[in-house]
Order: sequence, then C-alpha cells, then structure tokens
Amino acid sequence: MFFKKPMDLPTAVTALPGRPQALPTASTHFVNSRSLKGPYPEGLETAYFAMGCFWGVERIFWQVPGVYVTAVGYQQGITPNATYEEVCSGGTGHTESVLVVYDPKAVSYAGLLKVFWEGHDPTQGMRQGGDVGTQYRSGVYVTNEAQAAAAQASKQAYQVELGKQGYGKITSEIDPAGTFYFAEDYHQQYLAKNPHGYCGIGGTGVSCPIGVGVQA
Repeated sequence: MFFKKPMDLPTAVTALPGRPQALPTASTHFVNSRSLKGPYPEGLETAYFAMGCFWGVERIFWQVPGVYVTAVGYQQGITPNATYEEVCSGGTGHTESVLVVYDPKAVSYAGLLKVFWEGHDPTQGMRQGGDVGTQYRSGVYVTNEAQAAAAQASKQAYQVELGKQGYGKITSEIDPAGTFYFAEDYHQQYLAKNPHGYCGIGGTGVSCPIGVGVQA
C-alpha cells in the first residue's frame, strides 16, 4: 500500500499543532560563514522564494552575485515550528522556501525574480518535476508593495513567453510573506555538504524578459 499525499492545503482545524519552540538549526552559512539569522549589514534586503525542493533552490540563489546569505525553511503554512517530516506529510500547509538576503546595489529584486522564473517550471501546481505535494508549490512571498508590484509584473511578462512555447497557466503564488521558520541544521546548504545529493530543480528553458527591456 502506498501513502498518498494530500494535494489540498489543511485548514486551521485540520493542521498539525506544531510546537512553541524553534527548531535547532545552524548559526552560520556552510559556504560563506555568514550569520543565517542576522543581524545583517545595513542596506541589505530580504526576499523569499519557493520553487520545489529547497536544497536545489538554495544552491541556485547562493551562487547569484550580490546575494549575501541564504537559508532554507518552511513558510506560508499554519503549523508553528513544524519539522521536515510534518511538512512532508502535507499537514502543515507550509511550502519549502528559501530566504535570500541580498544587496540591492549589486543585484536587483527584478534580477532575483528572473532567476526564480527561469529556475523551475511555475505551471505545475502542487508539484515540481517528480516531487509531488503541497510543500513543493511555487511562490514569491513579498515583504512590501514594491516587491508585490514587481512580482506581478514579472509573472505577467513570463506568462506571455511561456504561452508562446505551449506552457499553461502559471500557478505560482504571490502573497505577503508569512513567518519563515528556519529548517533543521542538516537541510541548510545541503548540496554544499552533499555535492552529489538529490536536486530535482529544472527550468523550462524559456527566458524571462525581466531585465532585458521589460520593467518589473
């Protein structure tokens, strides 16, 4: 008998209860030794992206010039301080998300959106490739009105390009960022610690026009 993951998000009544205390996690980034939880240098900004298994997503973003530090965690759910196993059960409402702390003088938010759209297939709903479940849904979680406007504009522009190549409707969420719960230590910078580890992230091959004449 195979366990079938729920494909609908839980409600406040059906979600797992969680716990009041934060999960133990790393204090510094495995690749660059910077503080995961801050305080971050003045002038830096934060962004949050979900685009499938967070191991591969985090590696994409820590390699972007201008990104100061990254971390993986659980976001947009109901259950406080959920464990990885609880998130994978579909009973928390969280998606696997990546915190990106960046220098806007070195890389724009529009530039990060371009990385986001091109780094995965945003038309797949509650899955990404062979990874199936609510925790693999795609999303941009914004911290202010400027990010929200940029995200919506980039989504519209990318939808046009995807349509030209026969892809369907983008299913990515664009919502205000909920609480970001840092994932367990072993998930942080997983593919730096395990270079041959699993990564199910792959793009469509369709370029996003943001940053090449189309304004976000």
